[in-house]
This record gives sequence, structure tokens and C-alpha cells, in this order.
Amino acid sequence: MFSEFLQYLFTGITIGATYALIALGFTLIYNASHVINFAQGEFLMVGGMATVSLMGMGFPMPVAIIAAILLAAVLGVALQRLAIAPAKQADPVTLIIITIGASIFIRGIAQLVWGRAYHSMPNFSGSEPVTIGGAVVSTQSFWVLGVGAVLVVALVLFFTRTMTGKAILATSMNKGAARLVGIKTQSVLLLAFLLSAILGSIAGIIVAPITFTAYDIGIMLGLKGFVAASLGGLGSGMGAIVGGLLLGVVEAMTAGYISSDYKDAVAFGMIILVLFFMPRGLMGARVVERV
Repeated sequence: MFSEFLQYLFTGITIGATYALIALGFTLIYNASHVINFAQGEFLMVGGMATVSLMGMGFPMPVAIIAAILLAAVLGVALQRLAIAPAKQADPVTLIIITIGASIFIRGIAQLVWGRAYHSMPNFSGSEPVTIGGAVVSTQSFWVLGVGAVLVVALVLFFTRTMTGKAILATSMNKGAARLVGIKTQSVLLLAFLLSAILGSIAGIIVAPITFTAYDIGIMLGLKGFVAASLGGLGSGMGAIVGGLLLGVVEAMTAGYISSDYKDAVAFGMIILVLFFMPRGLMGARVVERV
């Protein structure tokens, strides 16, 4: 029984780490612009699908991964420059609708390029699972957790030790005051989309060997990332991490002890309960009055 619990717990933490990375992407853009980017899941899809496609063409895995991340980064910059920047005076609801339209467009192009089939990707290192306390854990799970931890630490250092990171924080606190002290807020927003796309693509790449990947995988994973960000509190980086891990564990426990048919319903039920009783999210982030 205990080994069964550990199995579900490890599974939940693994997928929860992925949700946390997606949620961090939402948080980056929300802090810089108060826009919720519903195309975030497509960055994840592009990362996984492009890596699989390039490996199929004969490229080594490291080269394919780097190229896929660069492609997602270009898409992130293009989304900000071509869709968000021209509508900078629009209200937040309009901007959210624009990101939804961008998501549908990117997904349609992906379907034309890569088809509708699901694709698998090999583990980064070894196929033999590791046994811990009777639970069988894939080696790819350690990659997910390790890469996720490295990215979180890198983001913390970026925001606390670099002028660019502090400029993003200043813009999130008061855009007008940031402009007055010489911060180019449009450049900050562009950087936020760039970093968000990179985070999303990395999440898609490291989780692909576990969940498979397809042109439409970004829909549900993107929504789960948004749920995680909302659970923790939109605008809170730590909240995104806590929300992602919590969501992953609850999903895994629900699927294991009740039924996998209910895991998605439970995830969205969680956000309803949390936002009903704690509108600012679990970590007490700013009020999300503009959503």
C-alpha cells in the first residue's frame, strides 16, 4: 500500500513540475503586461514536436533540443511583435482573445506540418526504471525534476541579481514609474514573451518521453498550467511552483485511488474552490481584477 502511494506521489510530482514550468510562463507575461497568454501551451507543443521531428531527420538529440527551443523563442517574439504590440492600447480581455486566436493559428500550422499522430521520444538517459521504496520511477522523471529545479534557481538569480530581471519586476509593480526611470517597457514585455516561450518549450521537451507529444497536446497542458498559476496566485512565481506541484499530486492521487476519468474534473474543481474561498490564490498574490 505504501509503495502504491509512493508511485502516485512520484508521478504527481513529475507532472506537477511540468505544470509549474508552464505556470511560470503565464506568471512572467502576466507580471509584465497583465495579459494571460493562452498560447503558452503551444510553445510547449512546439518544443516537443520540433524535437521529435528534427531527431527523425537525423539530428542528434542535443542539437534537436536546442533548435526546438530556438524555434519556440522565435514564435514567442513573433507573437508579441505581430499580435500583442499592435494592440497595446486594447483592454486585457481583447488581448486574451488575441492569444487564444494565436493558439488556434499555431495549432493549425502544426497539424499541417506534423500531422495528427502522436509521437514518442526516447528518454534522455537509459530506459531502465529506478525502484524507490517499491515504486518504479522512470529515469526521465529525474530529468524533469532536475531541469525544473535548475530553471527555477536560474529565474530567481535572474530576477534578483541582474538589472534586466529587476526591470521586469519594476514594470510589473508600476509600469508608469518604470517608464519614468528609463525602463523600456515594450522591450521588457518582449523579453517576457521570449522567456515564457523558452520555459514552455523546455517543459514540452522534457515531458515528451513520458506523455508522448502531438499537435494538440498544448491545449490541455496549457490549461493545466493556467490552473496551477491561478491556484498559487497569478503574479506569484513561488505560487506557480506550489500550484503546479499541488495540482500534479492531486491529479495523480485522484487517478490512482478513484479513476483517471475524474482527474481533469478534479483539477478544474480545485481552481473553483480555491478562487471561491481565496480569490488571490494560495500564495496571496495580487488581486487579479483585470482578468
